Amino acid sequence: MKISEITEGKLQFLPLLLMADEQEDMIARYLDRGRMYAIHDNGLKCVCVATDDGQGMLEIKNIAVAPDCRRLGYGRTMLGFIEDTYRESHRILQVGTGDTPSTIRFYESCGFVRSHVVKGFFTDNYDHPIYEDGILLADMIYLRKRLLG
Repeated sequence: MKISEITEGKLQFLPLLLMADEQEDMIARYLDRGRMYAIHDNGLKCVCVATDDGQGMLEIKNIAVAPDCRRLGYGRTMLGFIEDTYRESHRILQVGTGDTPSTIRFYESCGFVRSHVVKGFFTDNYDHPIYEDGILLADMIYLRKRLLG
């Protein structure tokens, strides 16, 4: 397994990025300013885009695991890599997601705790209804984890 930073050709990963954020213009808002990483393990398994939001805050904007590789630890491995990479330069790791029980449980199992909610984020910012696990998403749930350097 190899984790590498992607500095060029980020759009070639768009099909996988769209699995975690299904509107291309929303991805365009953070792709160029974010740092992108990929896990390859006999093929592409996972991608992640993180942005420096200032004042010691790093935000995971997109983390996507190939459909046939889910629940095999690639997402958790990527989060661990991000934590290890940024623990000396950032104090907080943040992620925003829809209010889907399975996704919230995943992040909580990785040590994240609920921080705040942005009401109507999905309905106000996407041009179509977003469903995850059969749930219509409306609010963005933010979770945070303290990084200890």
